[in-house]
Amino acid sequence: MTVYLNDCGIVCALGASREEVRARLFAADSGVLPTDRHTPGRVLPLGVVDAVLPPVAGHGVAARSRNNQMALAALAQIRPAVEQAIARYGAHRVAVVIGTSTSGIAETQDAIRQQVAGDGLPDAFHYGQQEMASPALMLAEELGIDGPAMVHSSACSSSAKAMASAARLIRMGLCDAVLTGGVDTLCGFTVAGFSALASVSERRCNPLGASRDGINIGEGAALFLMTAQPAAVALRGWGESSDGHHMSAPDPEGGGARLAIAQALARAGIAASQVDYVNLHGTATPQNDAMEARVVSELFGGTVMASSTKPLTGHALGAAAAIEAALCWLAMQDDNAEGLLPPHLWDGVADTALPSLRLALPGARLGRPLDWALSNSFAFGGSNAALLFRRGT
Repeated sequence: MTVYLNDCGIVCALGASREEVRARLFAADSGVLPTDRHTPGRVLPLGVVDAVLPPVAGHGVAARSRNNQMALAALAQIRPAVEQAIARYGAHRVAVVIGTSTSGIAETQDAIRQQVAGDGLPDAFHYGQQEMASPALMLAEELGIDGPAMVHSSACSSSAKAMASAARLIRMGLCDAVLTGGVDTLCGFTVAGFSALASVSERRCNPLGASRDGINIGEGAALFLMTAQPAAVALRGWGESSDGHHMSAPDPEGGGARLAIAQALARAGIAASQVDYVNLHGTATPQNDAMEARVVSELFGGTVMASSTKPLTGHALGAAAAIEAALCWLAMQDDNAEGLLPPHLWDGVADTALPSLRLALPGARLGRPLDWALSNSFAFGGSNAALLFRRGT
């Protein structure tokens, strides 16, 4: 059984609508900008969402977080399609499967700051705001969905694994439709944590560049309505692995990453040579890029077009895979007849120690529609995932 991504809503540093995100994506207009919003006294490039977000109205205090507001902003773009699916299949046959890594930790951060100042915890704080299940439970309550509601939280592979789980629910016959994707939001706690790991760059990140020195953290949400009803884009393959090499560093040999990609290709029943485009995990950290360049070069050679879109959106952590899936989804729509590709922004100075990849620089196009796209996500702890998309049926 083939599963399809029937509709998509996206909010990220590139914009708060599909139209705005698409326009800025293909114009290579980065949403990663310098700010001290989450690091007072220290300016860092971050992929911040500046849009006004909808309130979490009608829900208890435990559901009231900016993370859930971000999820509602993405839902608003596809809500009519989701509600039609609920009416068609019944609320008990629709599921919610989301990826996140922050949930409402920003609200906890602010509450602890107030408590330390001696003012006690605010009335608007509830521990449930930071529980990982919060976005799935809130979305299910918002829509009146009675099917399974769950969250994957495996760092940067969270929403890729959520989408794979959503596909399995449909293929097993447990659900007819799934609201799936991911959401993550910025806060000082997250930025400080990655800074303590010496993983944050002081400039816009430079994936595959000789001078790359770390990530730009971002935020956002991308949600899909997934069903078995044919649509413009199908999720034809996925692969998941865990190499357990190190808590924060990838296996330099790329064994787990290679396995995840190979599983996605095998599940789709295609050869690596059929893939048109690879959306790299491409964090611009020295170790990740070295590992991924090696694996992509070995599996695909130097002919497949590839790019990292993180210099455009920032690394949205648990939402990154869903956001990058949405960028692939936008590039695979019928109105992109020339096959414009998500662009790779960097300084152009390659790391000669890495295998050379064929990068999709701004304006790169296939000259025909984009038929097959692979998106990689490689997380802390060796949690690897790959999603393979096919245009049409």
